[in-house]
Amino acid sequence: MENMISIRKLTKNYNIGTIIVRALNSVSVDIKKNEYVAIMGPSGSGKSTLMNIIGCLDTPSGGQYILNNTDVSKLEDNQLAEIRNKEIGFVFQTFNLLPRYTAFENVMLPLVYAGKAKADRIIRAEEVMESVGLSDRSHHKPNELSGGQRQRVAVARALVNHPSIILADEPTGNLDSKTSVDIMNLFDDIHKKGNTIILVTHEEDIARHAHRIIRLRDGQIESDTLNDDPVKMSEEVFDSNQALNK
Repeated sequence: MENMISIRKLTKNYNIGTIIVRALNSVSVDIKKNEYVAIMGPSGSGKSTLMNIIGCLDTPSGGQYILNNTDVSKLEDNQLAEIRNKEIGFVFQTFNLLPRYTAFENVMLPLVYAGKAKADRIIRAEEVMESVGLSDRSHHKPNELSGGQRQRVAVARALVNHPSIILADEPTGNLDSKTSVDIMNLFDDIHKKGNTIILVTHEEDIARHAHRIIRLRDGQIESDTLNDDPVKMSEEVFDSNQALNK
């Protein structure tokens, strides 16, 4: 199968005063269509930097990043913004919903930026709201929703443009155990429907949902292994794993 993502010798440097900090050091990795990948690593390992580059939120200092046969490593900001809206659906730990807009309006926003007709926006937003089980909450604002419901709205927004990749950054970080299980099971279902998912997390029990786990340390890939037995955890299993991780 053809690679959806092909990264070669990627580096990222940050200047802190007179000191150059290398966040990524010659990282090379391929990700194929419909893979479910978790990126892990301790604080300072480079996982957030790699996520930002994969998501076209940042550009590398060196190396090459090809996404769906497009070399995005040298694109200008406006071109990166277009790629982001077309190719990547984001799910963040803090939901990033606009508080003055209803759930439905938040989900439609990427379609507005994509220039879709209003009738098409409405039809598509209704589809994805139903797919995450929130049709009855469409006209509620974020502060009228629970944390799990807000994250489901964020997932619906990520799906609305038929993106190539769902990029999730610590998607259960602000959720309780039961809600975390619900959200991870939702990601499992999304993957089964053919979506490519890249999950950035520091939690082992969350990463175990993925079919492949890439671990970073000191800006380099420490390991890249297949997970032959991805879990679909119950709340009880999640709680016991959380207790062990403390």
